Amino acid sequence: MTADQLITYLSWAIFFLLFVVTAVQAVRRPSRASIDIAILFALPALLVVLNVAGPAGLGWLQRGPLLTGVQVIGLLGMVYMLLRLVDDFIWIPRSALLVAEVGLAVVAVASFFVPQPLPAWYSLLVIAYLIIGLAYTVVTFLRASRSARGVTMRRMRSVAAGSLALGLVFTFAALGLLTPAEWRGFWSVLSELAGLTAAVAYFLGFAPPGILRRAWQEPELRGFLSQAVELSRLPDTESILRTLEAGAAQSVGAPHALVGLWDESRGVLRFTVLGETVELVPDNTKVIGRAFLRQEVASSDLRWARASGAYPELGGRLGARSIMAAPITAGDRRVGALGVYASRAPIFADEDLGLVNLLARQAAVVLEMRSLIDEAAQARAREEAARMKEDFLSAAAHDLKTPLTTLVAQAQLLERKAQNDPSAPADIPGLKRIVRETIRLRSLVIELLDAARAEQGKLVGEREPVDLAEYAREVAERHDSSRHSVSVEAEGDLTGLYDPGRIAQLLENLVENAVKYSPDGGTVRVHLWREGGWNHLSVTDRGIGIPPDELPRVFSRFYRGTNVDDRRFWGMGLGLFICKAIAEQHGGTISVTSMPGKGSTFNVQLPAAQAGRDFGEEDERAGAQQATGEEVA
Repeated sequence: MTADQLITYLSWAIFFLLFVVTAVQAVRRPSRASIDIAILFALPALLVVLNVAGPAGLGWLQRGPLLTGVQVIGLLGMVYMLLRLVDDFIWIPRSALLVAEVGLAVVAVASFFVPQPLPAWYSLLVIAYLIIGLAYTVVTFLRASRSARGVTMRRMRSVAAGSLALGLVFTFAALGLLTPAEWRGFWSVLSELAGLTAAVAYFLGFAPPGILRRAWQEPELRGFLSQAVELSRLPDTESILRTLEAGAAQSVGAPHALVGLWDESRGVLRFTVLGETVELVPDNTKVIGRAFLRQEVASSDLRWARASGAYPELGGRLGARSIMAAPITAGDRRVGALGVYASRAPIFADEDLGLVNLLARQAAVVLEMRSLIDEAAQARAREEAARMKEDFLSAAAHDLKTPLTTLVAQAQLLERKAQNDPSAPADIPGLKRIVRETIRLRSLVIELLDAARAEQGKLVGEREPVDLAEYAREVAERHDSSRHSVSVEAEGDLTGLYDPGRIAQLLENLVENAVKYSPDGGTVRVHLWREGGWNHLSVTDRGIGIPPDELPRVFSRFYRGTNVDDRRFWGMGLGLFICKAIAEQHGGTISVTSMPGKGSTFNVQLPAAQAGRDFGEEDERAGAQQATGEEVA
């Protein structure tokens, strides 16, 4: 046996094996694509049988018009079936298929009437048909592979390589006809090598071994699994679902994947398709519904499903022709379903279904982990809420008890004095003490009400022109003393449209805190300046300060520093929470810098008034309205 004969027999064996493998796949999972692939490789298998049986002496297979016609039909049919597969994989114009069908019919019929041996012109015509059809196939598959990923991309490139090699087989055959006889052996060897290359490339494209498919899938699958470890820590479930979908599509080599979560209360699977929420009632007419109900993988060619009236809405929105689906189940709990969609039916095979099932199981693990994390977070939130409630009740009870105790004691004292000596003069100091403690009690209640309004975003009311410097000086004057010197430094125009009462409250809280938490006295500095379109306010003290790890929580409701002695510094931890709400509801911000034992600086940034706008324009409008009213009157 010569080397070229060995190459020929090896090529025949691979093509025949391809036919067997693809025929089994078509029987096991029939679809237009799987049947087209089986027919494609049935034709070279038939040619192999004819080439093997001919030398065996079977009379009806001897060289003649019948054998020639069958061989020509087999060769031309391969190219036509490849074009059909292009249509299955991607899409080609109907006119291209029509031209191929007409050409196939004309050349095939003519082959039964052309004299034997075939004239060179006829052979060249057949070869031209084959080369043009294969060239179109190569270009189309290569273009499609550029937008594909993973296994699909590699399979399509293998098919393109096989078609290119097959085209070289016929090109070398044409050169053998056009060149001198002494060159024909050389072109024949090249043709045999190209045929073997085509067989191997088609085998890799249409029936890759499991080990090779797993190797092709490994990079994308490894990337998906490495991402899955961190997926449960993404900020929300929607982010997890979108990442799972992208990873599943890339791992399988499909353009689209959807993860639907099961809503048991409504009995629907809820998907997000092209940014829109779609609810799907699972039933056996839809592939993804069947997979969810039966808890097993399922697949379908959507063109066949559409023809039978069972075309899934989700696939239609994605322009898909094929779908594989697998249930997402955590233990006995049904979580949802994974669907992988593509516009190319033949990319799916039994191994792909196994991969989709693996991805669905991994998705179940990720979603279950997320569910546990959410439950733990909710439990921590409930514990935190309970703790905050206890802290609030404790702080409120402590702070309310002090003025109430004073009020009750002083009232009882006045009552006894009045009973013992009704004509005695009024106890002015006692009455003042009652008034003072009543005011303190009222301020605590108002603070609680303000905290509730702050949470609802309804703290700031009507706005009017306010000069921050003027308000700061008034507050500083009230708190200035021999023990605490409160100074104000104001630079430039500091007007803005603010709620006057809330701005006064903001300044009062900040200055009062600076004085209160500076038990050893010292200077409190209030600095105001304008920068760009913002008014800036800072209040600096030299008090007890705030521990660094507690700075992020200092504006939280009911929060008080661990270095705050409740017996020395009364309060419920609402003042800074209210200050933050006032600043933010005015469109500004508040922040703090501090060092324990060295004091704190609170910085507030509020939008400033703009020349010719804001309250200036309002004054002009008000004036115009007044003038109009006078004219009408």
